[in-house]
Amino acid sequence: MSAAVRWALVGLVVHHLTVAFIAEVLAVSWNTANTAILGEGQRILIDDLDRFEGWASSAWMNTCGTTPPTAARIVTVTLDVTPIRDRRGPSRLLDMVPGRSKKVFQTWLSSQLHTWRENIEVVATDGFTGLKSAAAEELPDATAVMDPFYVVHLAGDALDECRRRIQQEIHHQRGRATDPLYKARRMLHTRSCLLTPRQQHRILDLFTSDCHIALEVTWSVYQSIIDAYRDPNKIRGKALMQAEIDRLSDAGVPSTLTEIITLGRTLKRRPRDILAYFDHLHTTGGPTEAINAFLEHLHGSALGLAKPYQLHHPLPPRNRRIQTPTTPSIMKSPFPV
Repeated sequence: MSAAVRWALVGLVVHHLTVAFIAEVLAVSWNTANTAILGEGQRILIDDLDRFEGWASSAWMNTCGTTPPTAARIVTVTLDVTPIRDRRGPSRLLDMVPGRSKKVFQTWLSSQLHTWRENIEVVATDGFTGLKSAAAEELPDATAVMDPFYVVHLAGDALDECRRRIQQEIHHQRGRATDPLYKARRMLHTRSCLLTPRQQHRILDLFTSDCHIALEVTWSVYQSIIDAYRDPNKIRGKALMQAEIDRLSDAGVPSTLTEIITLGRTLKRRPRDILAYFDHLHTTGGPTEAINAFLEHLHGSALGLAKPYQLHHPLPPRNRRIQTPTTPSIMKSPFPV
């Protein structure tokens, strides 16, 4: 029996098999297979404290949001990115704690050994201030680093919001395929040095209109932030980023540039964390995004969830999803036919 459970766990985690398929192969019900897999995973993976051995210098601590709105489906993911920083291997998943709050992360940190926490040098997080506050209280000697992915993402969101606002002000409707602003949405997120000559002309034509001045300014800010990170000289890149933060947080920014003001206010709250990246290179959020993608795959395939039918949205025309021969009765849609 233990060999079968181990095979089921490996198939679920490594080979991405669904619980329904595993249950069919083992000739058991979906609930039986699911309970056995969760118990075996708890025993040999989560309860194994040896997974913390060798984690001594840096950590990636971030949140991976899954399917909203149920709070229990959001987890705080903790990874060891020391091998990536040292260029000697992939990151290691240390733990996943249900919930996304300062209390959740702080409770998890305080439950670890004091000697283990003393060895942590770098804590890399996203823009969520709850993680930063918890790490500052429990790991006072560690350096907080905000990953470039999230800084650039904030600038990209400001660019999108500015484009949508101008679209509404001019056309009083959402973007359509024939609207110049809508057609340029992907080009605006492309680094300027990667644009083709045709795309460069289209961008210039877009900025010739006086109605698009705010968009041009926001686009230049987005490009400047990327250029600071991509500068091969990290000392110069850090200076460029510092100058950009100072410029965006200046009180002299015109009130019409609402997205720029909001972005500057956000960056002003975390300047030390943003600039710390240039002193701690290779602090990446890639492993966390990979874990997030795997979680979404687990949800889509109903891997190990108590109520898998909740993962499927009603589909037209009869508000039910297509059933497969291997789909157990528990996975049927709760919506009336």
